Amino acid sequence: MGREKNFWILLLFLLTGIVLGGFLGSLASGIPWLSWLNFGETFGLTDPLKLDFGILVITFGLTIRITMASIIGVLVAILVYRVF
Repeated sequence: MGREKNFWILLLFLLTGIVLGGFLGSLASGIPWLSWLNFGETFGLTDPLKLDFGILVITFGLTIRITMASIIGVLVAILVYRVF
């Protein structure tokens, strides 16, 4: 049970690091000397896949943007997880 709990805590820390890093990267994009934090790549489905069955329409889409700030956020999350 302890290993499963640790996995979920690590996953929560990683997701938090990604979200906070991406948010800080977006905020830093307006500051010239911190704009490098928002540098990254976007990949995924740019045009969502749409299945139209007449009565039911299902749309699938996923886009992931990895920035320098989100990578730093993941590294900080791993360090925090190891310390605590």
